[in-house]
Amino acid sequence: MEGQLRDRAKALKGSVIFPEGDDPRTVMAARKLVSEGVARPVLVGSADRVQQVCKAQGVSPTTVDIVDPMSDSRRAHLSTLLHQRRSDRGMTLEEAKALATQPLYFGALLLESGDVDACIAGAVHTTSDVIRAALHCLGTRPGIRTVSGAFLMILPRLGDRLNAPLLFADAGVVPDPTEEQLADIACASAETFAVLTGEVPRVALLSFSTYGSAKSASVDKIAGAMQILKDRKVEFAYDGELQLDAAVVPEVATRKAPDSPVAGSANVLVFPSLDAGNIGYKLVERFAGARALGPLLQGLAKPMNDLSRGCTADDILLVSACALLLGNPVPGRPRHSR
Repeated sequence: MEGQLRDRAKALKGSVIFPEGDDPRTVMAARKLVSEGVARPVLVGSADRVQQVCKAQGVSPTTVDIVDPMSDSRRAHLSTLLHQRRSDRGMTLEEAKALATQPLYFGALLLESGDVDACIAGAVHTTSDVIRAALHCLGTRPGIRTVSGAFLMILPRLGDRLNAPLLFADAGVVPDPTEEQLADIACASAETFAVLTGEVPRVALLSFSTYGSAKSASVDKIAGAMQILKDRKVEFAYDGELQLDAAVVPEVATRKAPDSPVAGSANVLVFPSLDAGNIGYKLVERFAGARALGPLLQGLAKPMNDLSRGCTADDILLVSACALLLGNPVPGRPRHSR
């Protein structure tokens, strides 16, 4: 699975900008992107500092692109672009100029302007920092108002299948999603899974209840999200509320949800809260030995992705490959119109 992600991204011949260009892990990831031919890396930061880190990591600065926001000739244009996007929210041109010198905003604005194909940050910055810059510079996709965070989980074994992919969401952004937000997360997650794996998404909205076996406000919320998905006439298979075992274990599904279109074979798991999603992905990562790629930011107009601050250079490389794939138009993506 990981090799497939790298190979498919390589065929796109894209470029990825890294606002944390002086982080050693980012520099090592850039070297891997170049040596494997996956993408052209662009490192953002003080030119002297980035070159020092490159040399310390054994990376020739001539093999990567280095851009310094303080001296780059595009800064004025990017400042104007940001001001145009945010002036209706009260941002002045002077504020836009100041923000455009910050690496996160500079990288996101180069993505918005079309100079690069994807932007990756989060090895140093918090998720909230990354999302704020992304919303200011890129905005959300048409039809999706909710930015969420998904993890592509690659399990060593799932049933009879080796290296099986699952998608967990939201595991990084929205603490207590509303009905509308749950529906948005389900739609975005179905698309993310289809694009990254090439497989047909089967979405389960998870709960501690299956088909009303228990009553609570959280169960009612999932029922509301189900109705919203029905009203939107989405074209991917979905069901809820489902307990986890009913969603992924065929034997349990035949007892608890025999007529479900996804029970027993769900590959996209939508959690009822950030508590559940974040804990869930880390349990599977740590105890089942799964590879967790993300958080992949969903719902943005262009692919700007977050990283765990505990990420490795290999993680950064694979998230970069995911970002390039998610930014490339693919026929047959699941429809998520309102």
